[in-house]
Amino acid sequence: MRKALRWLLALGVLIGTLGTAGTAGTAGAATTDRSGAITTDIKERLLSIPGMSLIEEKPYTGYRFFVLNYTQPVDHRHPSKGTFQQRITVLHKDVSRPTVFYTSGYDVSTTPSRREPTQIVDGNQISMEYRFFTPSRPDPADWTKLDIWQAASDQHRIFRALKKVYDRNWISTGGSKGGMTATYYERFYPRDMDGVVAYVAPNDVVNREDSAYDRFFAGVGTKECRDRLNAVQREALVRREPLEKKYAAYAAENGYTFRTIGSLDKAYEAVVLDYVWGFWQYNLLQNCANDTLIPPDAKNATDDQIWTSIDTVSGFSFYTDQGLEPYTPYYYQAATQLGAPTIHFPHIEKKYLRYGYQPPRNFVPSDIPTRFQPGAMRDVDTWVKHNARHMLFVYGQNDPWGAEPFRLGKGAKDSYVFTAPGANHGARVDGLVGDEKALATARILDWAGVPATAVNRAEPLAKYDAKLDVRDVEREPTLRP
Repeated sequence: MRKALRWLLALGVLIGTLGTAGTAGTAGAATTDRSGAITTDIKERLLSIPGMSLIEEKPYTGYRFFVLNYTQPVDHRHPSKGTFQQRITVLHKDVSRPTVFYTSGYDVSTTPSRREPTQIVDGNQISMEYRFFTPSRPDPADWTKLDIWQAASDQHRIFRALKKVYDRNWISTGGSKGGMTATYYERFYPRDMDGVVAYVAPNDVVNREDSAYDRFFAGVGTKECRDRLNAVQREALVRREPLEKKYAAYAAENGYTFRTIGSLDKAYEAVVLDYVWGFWQYNLLQNCANDTLIPPDAKNATDDQIWTSIDTVSGFSFYTDQGLEPYTPYYYQAATQLGAPTIHFPHIEKKYLRYGYQPPRNFVPSDIPTRFQPGAMRDVDTWVKHNARHMLFVYGQNDPWGAEPFRLGKGAKDSYVFTAPGANHGARVDGLVGDEKALATARILDWAGVPATAVNRAEPLAKYDAKLDVRDVEREPTLRP
C-alpha cells in the first residue's frame, strides 16, 4: 500500500510538472499590450513594461530568447539626473517556473545560454549587463556613479519590473565578479531574492593584507608543478631583452599601444607576473604535464617556447590599450572599492623585477580619477557573516581567487561555503562531492520553490544541453575575477 501511494504521488508530481511546462511563452496570467489589448504572449508582456525595448529575438528550441534594453537612472539616488540603456537578456521557459537572475559582473552574452542554477531548477533566466560595460554605459560617463550600490540598484529595478511577469521564486547567481555582484545585491536588497548561488567569489576585505595568496601559491598543486611553472616565469624575465624585442614586433604588427599602462616594459612584466596565477585560475593540475603548454626544462627551452607558454596562459595582448579598454569599468571598481591582490615572487631575484604586481590604478586611463574606499568590502563581509540567508558559496580548491573567500558567522542561516576538490575558477556545484553536492543541489531546489519530491531527489530538473549548458571557465583577464 505504501509503495503504491509513493508511486501515485510521484505520478502526480510528474503530471503536474508536464502540465506547467507548457509551450514556451504561452503560460501565465494575461496582461495588456501597448495597444491595450489583452495578451498572454511573453514578448508583448515584456515590452509592456515601461522602459523596456526589444533589440532582437533569437530562436532556441523549448525557449524564447530576447535581447532587450531597459532604461535605468544613471544615479538611483537622483533618478531625474539622466538615464542610460542597460542591456538584459531573457531566456524564457515558462512564467510558472522559477527564475534565475544572472550577471557575469561584466558584459552580457547575446547568445542563448543557461547557467547551472537555471538547469538545476529548470527555470527562466534573466541576465544583466553590468553598468558602464559597453554598450550599457551612460554618455557622458560619470564614473563616480559606478559603484556596487548603484549596480545592485540596477538589479533591484529590473527585478521589480520583471517580478510582475515572473512571479514565482527567484535565485540570483554569478561566477567570479558575477558571484561578487550577486553577493552585493543580496547585501543591499536582501528581500528580493529567495536564494543566492555565488561561484568563486573573491572577498578582499583588507586590501593591504594579501598574505593568503602567498600561502596559496606556496602549497597549491604539487611541488613538481609549482617548480615547473616558477621556472618558466623566471626565465621569461631573465630573457627580458630578446623577448621584449619580440613583443615590440608583435605590438607593431597588430597596432597595439601602451599609453594606459605607460610602456611596453611595464606591460611585459605584468603579463609575465600573471603567468603562474593564470595557470591555476584556468587550468587543472594535469595540464602541468603538457610539455607544449609548460616547457619541462625552462633554462634550455627556446625563446619561442617561453614566449608561447607565457602568451598561451597570460596573453601578451592584454595589457595593451586595446586589451585593457573593455575592462576599464572593472579596474575602476578595483581601484575604488573591490581592491586587488598583491603577491610576492620568492623564486625570482629582485634584480629581475622592476615593478612587481601593479595596482589597478595603473590600468585605468589617467583622465579618470579614482579614490579607494576601504570600508566597502568590510561592510559586505560583515553583513554576510551576520545576516546571510539562503546563500551558497562555491569555490575551487586550486583557484587562486579562493584564497580570500567569503566566510559565514554565527548569524548566518541556511547558508553554506563549499569547495570543489581539484577545481579551478570554473568550480561548480556539479564538481562538489558526496553529501555536499546533494545538499547544495537540494537547497537550490528548495529555495526555488519546487515540489518537495524534487528537492529530496537533489538532481537537476532539466537535462544537460550541449549548446545551452556550455560552462567554460569564466575567462576574464588573467589576475582579474
